[in-house]
Amino acid sequence: MRNALGKGRLKEIYGHIAKRYDCQHALVTLRSDQKGREVLVDNSVKEGDQVLDCGAGTGTTALLAAKRVGASGKVTLFDLSEAMLVVAREKAARDNLQERMSFQTGDMVDLPFDDNSFDVVFSTYSLCPLYDPVGGALELYRVTKPGGKIAVAHSVEPEHPVVRWLAERIDAVAWRLPWLSMGCRSVDVLPDLEDAGGRVLLLKRIGVPLWPFLLFVLEKPAT
Repeated sequence: MRNALGKGRLKEIYGHIAKRYDCQHALVTLRSDQKGREVLVDNSVKEGDQVLDCGAGTGTTALLAAKRVGASGKVTLFDLSEAMLVVAREKAARDNLQERMSFQTGDMVDLPFDDNSFDVVFSTYSLCPLYDPVGGALELYRVTKPGGKIAVAHSVEPEHPVVRWLAERIDAVAWRLPWLSMGCRSVDVLPDLEDAGGRVLLLKRIGVPLWPFLLFVLEKPAT
C-alpha cells in the first residue's frame, strides 16, 4: 500500500478540485463510481433512517440517501474539505433536500459522534486516501447502532497479476500528479470490520479492470 498523503495536502487537493470532482471521478472510473453508490444505498437505507456519510465530498451518495430516508429521516455529511461540502450544499439546495441534511467538517479517524448514533454509515471512496483507513473504518463501526449497517466502497487491487502489474506502473505516474490521483490507493479494511463483529450482507467488485472497487455492506450485531 502506498503511503497516504498528509491531511493538509489532501485538504489542499480537494479544495482545488472540488468544483470538478464529480466529472473527474466519473471520467476516471467510467461512471462505475455512481453505480457503486446506487448499489450501496439500495441495499442499506430505508425510510426514517438516521444516516452518516463519512468523507461525503460533494454529497452524491448523501443525496441518494436523503431521497430514500424521506421527511422523517436525516443525513449528516462529514468531510475533511469545506470546499467539497460547499458543492454538496449547492446540490442539496437544487434538489430541495437541504432540510434533510446537515454538514460538518472533521477527521474520519476521530469522529465527533457518540457510539451507536446512526442507522446507516457510509464511506464511498473516502477510505482510499485516508492516512489510517483501518482506523477510519473502525470509527464507522463505532458510531453505527447495533443492528445498523456500514456501507463501503473503496479502491482495491486488480485480481489478475498482469493487470495488477500494469496498474502499479500507471499508479506510479499518477501518484506524481496529486490533482489526478487525489491521494487514492488500494486499501483493505473488511477483515478488521469482520473482526470487530460485522456480518457481511453484500460483497462485490465493480469498476474498470485497472481500477476496481470493492463494495460491501455489513450489519453490526444487535446487542
